[in-house]
Amino acid sequence: MKTINHDLAPKNINCRGLPYRLWMLSIVVFLGSCSLLPAKTFENEQSDAQAQKSVDSNSVIVPPPILSSSGDPNFVVKVVQNVGPAVVRIDSSRTITSRVPDEFNDPLFRRFFPDAAPQARQRVERGSGSGFIINSSGQILTNSHVVDGADRVTVTLKDGRTFDGKVLGEDAVTDVAVIKIDANNLPTLSVGNSDILQPGEAVIAIGNPLGLNNTVTSGIISATGRSGSDIGASDKRVDYIQTDAAINPGNSGGPLLNIRGQVIAMNTAIIRGAQGLGFAIPINTAQKIAQELIAKGKVDHPYLGVQMVTLTPENKEKIKNIAGDRLNLTADEGVLLVEIVPRSPASVAGLRAGDVIKSINNQPVTKIEQVQKLVENSKIGTNLPIQVERNGQILQVGVRPAPLPVRREG
Repeated sequence: MKTINHDLAPKNINCRGLPYRLWMLSIVVFLGSCSLLPAKTFENEQSDAQAQKSVDSNSVIVPPPILSSSGDPNFVVKVVQNVGPAVVRIDSSRTITSRVPDEFNDPLFRRFFPDAAPQARQRVERGSGSGFIINSSGQILTNSHVVDGADRVTVTLKDGRTFDGKVLGEDAVTDVAVIKIDANNLPTLSVGNSDILQPGEAVIAIGNPLGLNNTVTSGIISATGRSGSDIGASDKRVDYIQTDAAINPGNSGGPLLNIRGQVIAMNTAIIRGAQGLGFAIPINTAQKIAQELIAKGKVDHPYLGVQMVTLTPENKEKIKNIAGDRLNLTADEGVLLVEIVPRSPASVAGLRAGDVIKSINNQPVTKIEQVQKLVENSKIGTNLPIQVERNGQILQVGVRPAPLPVRREG
Protein backbone atom coordinates (compact mmCIF):
# COMPACT_ATOMS: atom_id res chain seq x y z
CA MET A 1 0.00 0.00 0.00
CA LYS A 2 1.18 3.52 -0.50
CA THR A 3 0.11 7.07 0.07
CA ILE A 4 0.80 9.47 -2.74
CA ASN A 5 0.56 13.33 -3.04
CA HIS A 6 -2.62 16.04 -5.37
CA ASP A 7 -3.82 19.50 -5.49
CA LEU A 8 -5.72 21.07 -8.36
CA ALA A 9 -2.54 21.74 -10.34
CA PRO A 10 -0.08 19.27 -11.88
CA LYS A 11 3.23 19.19 -10.01
CA ASN A 12 5.46 19.19 -13.09
CA ILE A 13 4.45 22.70 -14.14
CA ASN A 14 6.46 25.68 -12.92
CA CYS A 15 3.91 28.19 -11.64
CA ARG A 16 4.46 31.85 -10.99
CA GLY A 17 2.62 33.55 -8.16
CA LEU A 18 3.45 34.45 -4.58
CA PRO A 19 6.98 34.09 -3.15
CA TYR A 20 8.53 30.62 -2.93
CA ARG A 21 8.39 30.62 0.88
CA LEU A 22 4.63 31.18 0.71
CA TRP A 23 4.26 28.28 -1.73
CA MET A 24 6.12 26.10 0.77
CA LEU A 25 3.66 27.22 3.45
CA SER A 26 0.81 25.71 1.42
CA ILE A 27 2.59 22.35 1.38
CA VAL A 28 2.98 22.48 5.17
CA VAL A 29 -0.74 23.16 5.55
CA PHE A 30 -1.61 20.24 3.27
CA LEU A 31 0.53 17.73 5.15
CA GLY A 32 0.93 19.08 8.64
CA SER A 33 -2.20 17.48 10.08
CA CYS A 34 -0.66 14.00 9.84
CA SER A 35 1.65 14.48 12.83
CA LEU A 36 1.19 11.69 15.36
CA LEU A 37 2.36 10.97 18.90
CA PRO A 38 5.15 8.39 19.03
CA ALA A 39 3.79 4.92 19.78
CA LYS A 40 5.87 4.74 22.98
CA THR A 41 4.35 7.95 24.33
CA PHE A 42 0.86 6.64 23.72
CA GLU A 43 1.64 3.33 25.37
CA ASN A 44 2.99 5.08 28.47
CA GLU A 45 -0.12 7.22 28.76
CA GLN A 46 -2.31 4.18 28.32
CA SER A 47 -0.42 2.22 30.98
CA ASP A 48 -0.70 5.10 33.46
CA ALA A 49 -4.42 5.32 32.89
CA GLN A 50 -4.87 1.60 33.39
CA ALA A 51 -2.84 1.67 36.60
CA GLN A 52 -5.27 4.18 38.10
CA LYS A 53 -8.31 2.00 37.46
CA SER A 54 -9.65 -0.04 40.35
CA VAL A 55 -11.40 -3.36 39.82
CA ASP A 56 -15.05 -3.38 40.80
CA SER A 57 -16.44 -6.87 41.32
CA ASN A 58 -19.98 -5.60 40.71
CA SER A 59 -19.18 -3.83 37.42
CA VAL A 60 -20.87 -5.01 34.24
CA ILE A 61 -18.54 -6.32 31.55
CA VAL A 62 -19.41 -4.54 28.32
CA PRO A 63 -18.66 -6.54 25.14
CA PRO A 64 -16.37 -4.95 22.58
CA PRO A 65 -18.11 -2.95 19.80
CA ILE A 66 -17.24 -5.61 17.23
CA LEU A 67 -19.38 -8.12 19.22
CA SER A 68 -22.14 -5.89 20.55
CA SER A 69 -22.91 -4.61 17.05
CA SER A 70 -23.89 -8.06 15.83
CA GLY A 71 -24.98 -9.88 18.94
CA ASP A 72 -23.15 -12.95 17.62
CA PRO A 73 -19.59 -13.64 18.80
CA ASN A 74 -18.99 -15.79 15.69
CA PHE A 75 -20.47 -13.43 13.10
CA VAL A 76 -17.02 -12.78 11.58
CA VAL A 77 -16.69 -16.49 10.80
CA LYS A 78 -20.02 -16.49 8.97
CA VAL A 79 -19.16 -13.37 6.98
CA VAL A 80 -15.78 -14.74 5.91
CA GLN A 81 -17.29 -18.06 4.88
CA ASN A 82 -19.86 -16.28 2.74
CA VAL A 83 -17.71 -13.64 1.06
CA GLY A 84 -14.14 -14.99 1.28
CA PRO A 85 -14.22 -16.73 -2.14
CA ALA A 86 -14.91 -13.35 -3.83
CA VAL A 87 -11.66 -11.83 -2.50
CA VAL A 88 -8.60 -12.36 -4.73
CA ARG A 89 -4.86 -11.92 -4.70
CA ILE A 90 -3.36 -9.72 -7.43
CA ASP A 91 0.30 -10.02 -8.45
CA SER A 92 1.78 -7.52 -10.89
CA SER A 93 5.14 -6.99 -12.52
CA ARG A 94 6.67 -4.33 -14.73
CA THR A 95 9.99 -4.10 -16.53
CA ILE A 96 12.11 -1.03 -15.82
CA THR A 97 14.82 -0.16 -18.35
CA SER A 98 17.68 1.97 -17.03
CA ARG A 99 18.56 4.93 -19.19
CA VAL A 100 22.03 5.28 -20.67
CA PRO A 101 23.45 8.77 -19.97
CA ASP A 102 23.57 11.00 -23.07
CA GLU A 103 27.33 11.44 -22.70
CA PHE A 104 27.90 7.81 -23.65
CA ASN A 105 25.91 8.24 -26.88
CA ASP A 106 28.23 11.00 -28.10
CA PRO A 107 29.85 9.88 -31.44
CA LEU A 108 33.27 11.14 -30.34
CA PHE A 109 33.10 9.09 -27.14
CA ARG A 110 32.03 5.97 -29.05
CA ARG A 111 34.86 6.45 -31.56
CA PHE A 112 37.61 6.42 -28.95
CA PHE A 113 35.93 4.14 -26.40
CA PRO A 114 33.85 1.70 -28.44
CA ASP A 115 33.76 -0.94 -25.71
CA ALA A 116 33.32 1.39 -22.76
CA ALA A 117 29.73 2.51 -23.35
CA PRO A 118 27.36 0.88 -20.85
CA GLN A 119 24.39 -1.12 -22.05
CA ALA A 120 20.86 -0.34 -20.98
CA ARG A 121 19.87 -2.66 -18.16
CA GLN A 122 16.48 -4.02 -17.29
CA ARG A 123 15.02 -5.01 -13.98
CA VAL A 124 11.62 -6.35 -13.03
CA GLU A 125 9.60 -4.76 -10.24
CA ARG A 126 7.04 -7.02 -8.60
CA GLY A 127 4.20 -6.24 -6.25
CA SER A 128 1.09 -7.82 -4.84
CA GLY A 129 -2.21 -6.61 -3.52
CA SER A 130 -5.82 -7.60 -3.13
CA GLY A 131 -9.08 -7.16 -4.98
CA PHE A 132 -12.68 -8.32 -4.97
CA ILE A 133 -14.99 -9.60 -7.68
CA ILE A 134 -17.81 -7.24 -8.60
CA ASN A 135 -19.22 -9.16 -11.56
CA SER A 136 -19.66 -12.91 -12.02
CA SER A 137 -18.12 -12.64 -15.49
CA GLY A 138 -14.73 -11.63 -14.05
CA GLN A 139 -14.60 -7.90 -13.36
CA ILE A 140 -12.48 -7.14 -10.29
CA LEU A 141 -12.08 -3.92 -8.30
CA THR A 142 -8.69 -2.98 -6.86
CA ASN A 143 -6.39 -0.01 -6.27
CA SER A 144 -4.75 1.82 -9.15
CA HIS A 145 -1.35 1.66 -7.46
CA VAL A 146 -1.56 -2.17 -7.37
CA VAL A 147 -1.53 -2.42 -11.18
CA ASP A 148 -0.04 0.94 -12.23
CA GLY A 149 2.35 0.47 -15.16
CA ALA A 150 2.20 -3.32 -14.93
CA ASP A 151 3.31 -5.42 -17.90
CA ARG A 152 1.58 -8.46 -16.45
CA VAL A 153 -1.22 -8.92 -13.92
CA THR A 154 -2.05 -12.30 -12.37
CA VAL A 155 -5.17 -13.00 -10.32
CA THR A 156 -5.37 -15.90 -7.88
CA LEU A 157 -8.72 -17.01 -6.50
CA LYS A 158 -9.18 -18.48 -3.05
CA ASP A 159 -9.72 -21.93 -4.58
CA GLY A 160 -6.22 -21.76 -6.08
CA ARG A 161 -7.13 -21.04 -9.70
CA THR A 162 -4.91 -18.47 -11.43
CA PHE A 163 -5.80 -16.19 -14.35
CA ASP A 164 -4.08 -13.52 -16.39
CA GLY A 165 -5.71 -10.18 -15.75
CA LYS A 166 -6.37 -7.32 -18.17
CA VAL A 167 -6.51 -3.77 -16.84
CA LEU A 168 -9.75 -2.22 -18.13
CA GLY A 169 -8.86 1.17 -16.70
CA GLU A 170 -7.29 2.95 -13.74
CA ASP A 171 -7.74 6.32 -12.11
CA ALA A 172 -4.79 7.67 -10.14
CA VAL A 173 -6.79 10.57 -8.69
CA THR A 174 -9.03 8.24 -6.67
CA ASP A 175 -6.67 5.21 -6.72
CA VAL A 176 -9.31 2.94 -8.26
CA ALA A 177 -8.76 0.35 -11.01
CA VAL A 178 -10.80 -2.37 -12.69
CA ILE A 179 -9.27 -5.54 -14.10
CA LYS A 180 -10.88 -8.42 -16.02
CA ILE A 181 -10.20 -12.14 -16.01
CA ASP A 182 -11.52 -14.71 -18.47
CA ALA A 183 -13.88 -16.62 -16.19
CA ASN A 184 -17.60 -17.03 -15.53
CA ASN A 185 -19.96 -17.91 -12.69
CA LEU A 186 -17.64 -16.33 -10.14
CA PRO A 187 -18.72 -15.44 -6.59
CA THR A 188 -19.31 -11.72 -6.03
CA LEU A 189 -19.71 -9.36 -3.08
CA SER A 190 -22.95 -7.59 -2.27
CA VAL A 191 -22.59 -3.82 -1.95
CA GLY A 192 -23.58 -1.66 1.01
CA ASN A 193 -24.15 2.10 1.23
CA SER A 194 -21.08 4.02 2.37
CA ASP A 195 -23.01 7.29 2.66
CA ILE A 196 -24.77 6.18 5.87
CA LEU A 197 -21.79 4.82 7.81
CA GLN A 198 -21.23 5.94 11.41
CA PRO A 199 -18.08 5.87 13.57
CA GLY A 200 -18.19 2.86 15.87
CA GLU A 201 -19.73 0.41 13.38
CA ALA A 202 -18.08 -3.00 13.28
CA VAL A 203 -16.09 -3.85 10.13
CA ILE A 204 -14.05 -6.72 8.70
CA ALA A 205 -11.08 -6.50 6.34
CA ILE A 206 -9.98 -9.36 4.08
CA GLY A 207 -6.83 -9.33 1.96
CA ASN A 208 -3.31 -10.58 1.45
CA PRO A 209 -1.11 -8.46 3.75
CA LEU A 210 2.63 -9.08 3.39
CA GLY A 211 1.91 -12.05 1.12
CA LEU A 212 -0.18 -13.87 3.74
CA ASN A 213 -3.18 -14.90 1.64
CA ASN A 214 -6.77 -14.72 2.88
CA THR A 215 -5.97 -12.83 6.08
CA VAL A 216 -8.96 -11.60 8.09
CA THR A 217 -8.90 -8.70 10.57
CA SER A 218 -11.72 -6.88 12.33
CA GLY A 219 -12.35 -3.61 14.11
CA ILE A 220 -14.57 -0.57 13.88
CA ILE A 221 -14.99 2.52 11.75
CA SER A 222 -12.91 5.12 13.56
CA ALA A 223 -14.02 8.13 11.49
CA THR A 224 -15.58 9.11 8.18
CA GLY A 225 -14.91 11.96 5.78
CA ARG A 226 -11.13 12.08 6.14
CA SER A 227 -9.83 14.22 3.29
CA GLY A 228 -6.68 13.46 1.33
CA SER A 229 -4.87 16.33 3.00
CA ASP A 230 -5.90 14.97 6.42
CA ILE A 231 -3.87 11.82 5.83
CA GLY A 232 -1.00 13.28 3.81
CA ALA A 233 -2.37 12.40 0.36
CA SER A 234 -3.42 15.81 -0.93
CA ASP A 235 -3.29 14.53 -4.52
CA LYS A 236 -6.34 12.30 -3.90
CA ARG A 237 -9.93 13.48 -4.31
CA VAL A 238 -11.46 11.05 -1.83
CA ASP A 239 -13.21 11.37 1.53
CA TYR A 240 -11.70 8.33 3.24
CA ILE A 241 -13.17 6.02 5.85
CA GLN A 242 -10.79 5.50 8.76
CA THR A 243 -10.68 2.11 10.48
CA ASP A 244 -8.69 0.41 13.21
CA ALA A 245 -9.00 -3.02 11.54
CA ALA A 246 -5.40 -4.07 10.93
CA ILE A 247 -4.31 -3.10 7.40
CA ASN A 248 -0.81 -3.69 6.02
CA PRO A 249 0.99 -3.61 2.65
CA GLY A 250 -0.78 -6.17 0.48
CA ASN A 251 -4.25 -5.28 1.80
CA SER A 252 -4.47 -2.64 -0.94
CA GLY A 253 -7.61 -3.14 -3.00
CA GLY A 254 -9.23 -5.58 -0.58
CA PRO A 255 -12.75 -5.10 0.79
CA LEU A 256 -13.84 -3.53 4.05
CA LEU A 257 -17.10 -5.23 5.03
CA ASN A 258 -19.95 -4.54 7.42
CA ILE A 259 -21.47 -7.15 9.74
CA ARG A 260 -23.85 -8.26 6.96
CA GLY A 261 -20.94 -9.08 4.68
CA GLN A 262 -21.58 -6.12 2.37
CA VAL A 263 -18.54 -4.28 1.02
CA ILE A 264 -18.67 -0.69 2.22
CA ALA A 265 -15.15 0.44 1.27
CA MET A 266 -11.89 -0.58 -0.41
CA ASN A 267 -8.78 -0.64 1.78
CA THR A 268 -6.12 1.58 0.30
CA ALA A 269 -3.73 3.45 2.62
CA ILE A 270 -1.89 3.54 5.91
CA ILE A 271 0.22 6.17 7.63
CA ARG A 272 3.78 4.96 7.96
CA GLY A 273 4.75 4.21 11.55
CA ALA A 274 1.21 4.49 12.93
CA GLN A 275 -0.88 1.76 14.53
CA GLY A 276 -4.63 1.36 14.15
CA LEU A 277 -4.84 3.96 11.37
CA GLY A 278 -6.07 2.48 8.12
CA PHE A 279 -7.97 4.26 5.36
CA ALA A 280 -10.42 2.98 2.78
CA ILE A 281 -12.18 4.42 -0.26
CA PRO A 282 -15.99 4.51 0.25
CA ILE A 283 -17.64 1.94 -2.01
CA ASN A 284 -20.05 4.53 -3.44
CA THR A 285 -17.05 6.47 -4.73
CA ALA A 286 -15.26 3.34 -5.95
CA GLN A 287 -18.35 2.09 -7.77
CA LYS A 288 -18.91 5.39 -9.54
CA ILE A 289 -15.31 5.47 -10.75
CA ALA A 290 -15.43 1.78 -11.72
CA GLN A 291 -18.49 2.32 -13.92
CA GLU A 292 -16.67 5.06 -15.85
CA LEU A 293 -13.53 2.95 -16.17
CA ILE A 294 -15.52 0.03 -17.55
CA ALA A 295 -17.39 2.27 -19.99
CA LYS A 296 -14.54 4.55 -21.15
CA GLY A 297 -11.29 3.17 -19.75
CA LYS A 298 -10.59 6.48 -18.01
CA VAL A 299 -12.12 9.13 -15.76
CA ASP A 300 -12.04 12.85 -16.52
CA HIS A 301 -11.83 14.97 -13.37
CA PRO A 302 -12.63 18.73 -13.49
CA TYR A 303 -9.52 20.89 -13.11
CA LEU A 304 -9.00 24.60 -12.40
CA GLY A 305 -5.21 24.88 -12.18
CA VAL A 306 -4.66 26.46 -8.78
CA GLN A 307 -2.71 25.80 -5.60
CA MET A 308 -4.37 27.05 -2.46
CA VAL A 309 -4.29 27.24 1.31
CA THR A 310 -7.03 27.56 3.92
CA LEU A 311 -6.97 31.07 5.37
CA THR A 312 -6.83 31.13 9.18
CA PRO A 313 -5.71 33.93 11.52
CA GLU A 314 -2.39 32.10 12.04
CA ASN A 315 -1.86 31.57 8.31
CA LYS A 316 -2.84 35.14 7.55
CA GLU A 317 -0.19 36.46 9.93
CA LYS A 318 2.50 34.22 8.43
CA ILE A 319 1.49 35.16 4.89
CA LYS A 320 1.60 38.90 5.66
CA ASN A 321 5.05 38.51 7.21
CA ILE A 322 6.30 36.69 4.11
CA ALA A 323 4.57 38.72 1.37
CA GLY A 324 4.75 42.13 3.04
CA ASP A 325 3.36 44.97 0.93
CA ARG A 326 3.15 42.78 -2.18
CA LEU A 327 -0.14 41.33 -0.97
CA ASN A 328 -3.12 43.37 0.27
CA LEU A 329 -4.85 40.60 2.23
CA THR A 330 -7.98 41.90 3.95
CA ALA A 331 -10.06 38.71 4.24
CA ASP A 332 -10.04 36.81 7.53
CA GLU A 333 -11.36 33.54 6.16
CA GLY A 334 -11.72 31.74 2.84
CA VAL A 335 -9.31 29.91 0.56
CA LEU A 336 -6.25 31.83 -0.59
CA LEU A 337 -4.96 31.13 -4.10
CA VAL A 338 -1.20 30.73 -3.81
CA GLU A 339 -0.32 29.74 -7.39
CA ILE A 340 -2.11 29.90 -10.75
CA VAL A 341 -0.96 27.49 -13.46
CA PRO A 342 -0.22 29.38 -16.71
CA ARG A 343 -2.78 28.76 -19.50
CA SER A 344 -5.01 26.82 -17.08
CA PRO A 345 -8.79 27.43 -16.82
CA ALA A 346 -8.18 29.58 -13.73
CA SER A 347 -5.58 31.66 -15.57
CA VAL A 348 -7.81 32.11 -18.64
CA ALA A 349 -10.70 33.21 -16.41
CA GLY A 350 -8.54 35.88 -14.75
CA LEU A 351 -8.01 34.42 -11.29
CA ARG A 352 -4.80 35.67 -9.62
CA ALA A 353 -2.45 34.57 -6.88
CA GLY A 354 -3.62 36.45 -3.78
CA ASP A 355 -7.33 36.09 -4.56
CA VAL A 356 -9.41 34.64 -1.72
CA ILE A 357 -12.24 32.33 -2.78
CA LYS A 358 -15.39 33.10 -0.79
CA SER A 359 -17.93 30.92 -2.60
CA ILE A 360 -18.26 28.51 -5.51
CA ASN A 361 -21.57 28.13 -7.32
CA ASN A 362 -23.15 30.27 -4.56
CA GLN A 363 -21.97 27.90 -1.83
CA PRO A 364 -19.69 29.50 0.82
CA VAL A 365 -16.25 27.91 1.25
CA THR A 366 -13.72 28.29 4.05
CA LYS A 367 -11.51 25.23 3.51
CA ILE A 368 -9.58 23.80 0.57
CA GLU A 369 -11.44 20.47 0.97
CA GLN A 370 -14.72 22.27 0.24
CA VAL A 371 -13.24 23.81 -2.91
CA GLN A 372 -11.95 20.45 -4.12
CA LYS A 373 -15.31 18.77 -3.55
CA LEU A 374 -17.26 21.48 -5.38
CA VAL A 375 -14.83 21.45 -8.29
CA GLU A 376 -14.96 17.63 -8.45
CA ASN A 377 -18.77 17.79 -8.63
CA SER A 378 -18.75 20.43 -11.37
CA LYS A 379 -18.99 19.69 -15.10
CA ILE A 380 -16.08 19.98 -17.51
CA GLY A 381 -16.59 22.85 -19.96
CA THR A 382 -19.55 24.30 -18.03
CA ASN A 383 -19.25 27.75 -16.45
CA LEU A 384 -18.54 27.55 -12.71
CA PRO A 385 -19.24 30.86 -10.89
CA ILE A 386 -16.58 31.70 -8.30
CA GLN A 387 -16.73 34.67 -5.93
CA VAL A 388 -13.36 36.01 -4.82
CA GLU A 389 -12.10 38.86 -2.69
CA ARG A 390 -9.26 40.84 -4.27
CA ASN A 391 -7.70 43.89 -2.63
CA GLY A 392 -10.76 44.30 -0.44
CA GLN A 393 -13.27 44.10 -3.32
CA ILE A 394 -15.68 41.25 -4.11
CA LEU A 395 -15.52 39.99 -7.71
CA GLN A 396 -17.47 37.36 -9.65
CA VAL A 397 -15.40 35.16 -11.96
CA GLY A 398 -16.65 32.43 -14.29
CA VAL A 399 -14.30 29.48 -14.79
CA ARG A 400 -14.83 26.58 -17.19
CA PRO A 401 -13.11 23.50 -15.72
CA ALA A 402 -11.00 21.39 -18.08
CA PRO A 403 -10.06 17.70 -17.76
CA LEU A 404 -7.33 17.18 -15.20
CA PRO A 405 -3.99 16.58 -16.99
CA VAL A 406 -2.91 12.97 -16.56
CA ARG A 407 0.37 12.48 -14.71
CA ARG A 408 2.24 9.23 -14.43
CA GLU A 409 4.84 8.19 -11.93
CA GLY A 410 8.18 7.55 -13.55
